[in-house]
Amino acid sequence: MNQFKGKRAGKGGWLETLMARLFLLTALVSILCVALICLFLFANGVPAMQEIGVFDFLLGTMWRPGNDIYGIFPMIIGSIYVTGGALLLGVPVALLTAIYLAFFCPKKVYRVLRPAVELLAGIPSVVYGFFGIVVLVPMVRAISEPFDGKGNSIATASILLAIMILPTIIGVVEPALRAVPRSYYEGALALGATHERSVYTAVVPAARSGILAGIVLGIGRAMGETMAVIMVAGNQPRMPKGIFQGIRTLTGNIVMEMGYASGLHREALIATGVVLFLFILLINLCFSVLKRRKDA
Repeated sequence: MNQFKGKRAGKGGWLETLMARLFLLTALVSILCVALICLFLFANGVPAMQEIGVFDFLLGTMWRPGNDIYGIFPMIIGSIYVTGGALLLGVPVALLTAIYLAFFCPKKVYRVLRPAVELLAGIPSVVYGFFGIVVLVPMVRAISEPFDGKGNSIATASILLAIMILPTIIGVVEPALRAVPRSYYEGALALGATHERSVYTAVVPAARSGILAGIVLGIGRAMGETMAVIMVAGNQPRMPKGIFQGIRTLTGNIVMEMGYASGLHREALIATGVVLFLFILLINLCFSVLKRRKDA
């Protein structure tokens, strides 16, 4: 009997070692994929920046591939404007929705509302784009007509992206709120706070790390979105003159021209991808620093 137990223990140890190495291998594969992407981007993009001129490329206001003029500053500003507008409109709605789902929503309503939010995440980008063209573009055109505005504009793209980032933020924030220990809420009640005050003053601040993570993911989704933005933003590579004027984003610039680009033009588009990659990396780095300071 003891020999049998020894064999079972040895077999279990062998399986644990095998699984540990398998998990390590999958983790290394993930890291390798990221490293290969970085290698491809920087190997093809950095030489293009050097040939064009780093400052001419990043701060240039004209994009004319036919004349070998590659300035992506209008696309950088356009991406920032659209992402900022989406966060301004979408984050408050997403946070309040997550709080409602976690603490105020009746069970019968939750059974309907939660799947509806998840369904938003599964809708293809091109369908959002069609919705923007059919509904949002005419609406924004009618609103901005007195200001000589256009339907395909920063405002339209911001509204559409605000809708698209809702499920991303809600899907992260709601579990973060539910993960806060019950004692936080009960302690606030014991001190005389109401249900609403206990939620907003005790539970929500305790879930700030999860809330920040959701917002960062929303930023990544908004900045990386391509198809829907192309369909409603106007795609004009120029400096934006107002929220009701058309723009082109970094992702839109890559997708629209990569199919026929060659030579320096193609390398300049890859260099645009490098800039976009650095933007996302910087955002995640700022989130990590902010999280460490708040956790300290």
